[in-house]
Amino acid sequence: MSWPQPTRDHHDSFCQIEGWRQVRNARGGTGSHHVTYELDLPDGRILRTRISHPVDRSVYGPGIWSHILRDQLQVDEATFWACVQNDVKPDRGVPELPSEALPADLVFMLISRVGLDEMTVAAMSKDEAIARLQKYWIDGT
Repeated sequence: MSWPQPTRDHHDSFCQIEGWRQVRNARGGTGSHHVTYELDLPDGRILRTRISHPVDRSVYGPGIWSHILRDQLQVDEATFWACVQNDVKPDRGVPELPSEALPADLVFMLISRVGLDEMTVAAMSKDEAIARLQKYWIDGT
């Protein structure tokens, strides 16, 4: 697949869409300042990228562009363009909560009051857990 020529503006859009934190803003004219962004990853690493000032439609050459993707943004080109063009944030390994996660209070009651072990509770659906707690309240077992 072919994508448009990457620009500083695309680079900036990617960082804003994914929620990178701006740690330095370019000041002044065409000096050596950069716009610098950081992104905290779930594994504790911090990614850092710099965009040369001014942030505009100046295109990146292939060498610098592959460096930015690989070493700074740590995404492939398809992921980059999906973010910039379609607002699809890269998968950075953030665990998703199960849609039927049991509330902590319900888990606590099943373990401490009903006397179920953690493995039994972990295997229950939300409906099963509620039904089991209701049974305990009704007949004490």
